[in-house]
Amino acid sequence: MDIFKTRRSTKSYKNEMIDDETIDKIVEAGMYAPSGRNRQSPIIIVVKNKEVRDNLEKLNAKILNKPESKPFYNAPVVAIVLADKDVFTYIYDGSLTAGNMMLKAEELNIGSCWIHRAKEMFETEEGLKILESLGIKGNYEGIANIILGIPEIKKYIHQLLCLWTVYFK
Repeated sequence: MDIFKTRRSTKSYKNEMIDDETIDKIVEAGMYAPSGRNRQSPIIIVVKNKEVRDNLEKLNAKILNKPESKPFYNAPVVAIVLADKDVFTYIYDGSLTAGNMMLKAEELNIGSCWIHRAKEMFETEEGLKILESLGIKGNYEGIANIILGIPEIKKYIHQLLCLWTVYFK
């Protein structure tokens, strides 16, 4: 229950890459999310390449109508959750996938934040070209951009602040 109570969106990250084993555990948690009729409509694309990540961030900022902003908060990893629009529960399936990933990240002391506008990003010509360059074809809709990284703030301070928020509202 502590993970549910203390997980918060992280918006400040160290300039360090997360190791592949940790990323794999976070993705695995997403893959085990429940889905309608067990159709498993979501797919997860992990982007560690800085150039691709930066292009995604610029596209997100453009859609936000704040082209100079940094909506990915310098997180080194973005996990894109897409879901197959031909499955009628795709939005729910993708949302559960993203939620599982953020809870697993918390368990592993990795910061995360759900960044909106994935749907809009991958409806643009530029977004579709990015998906094509990553080898993604199909009737997918962007559900979430989950940014991941090592929190800049010390984890124990973050947990204390979270507990304070939970218990002293």
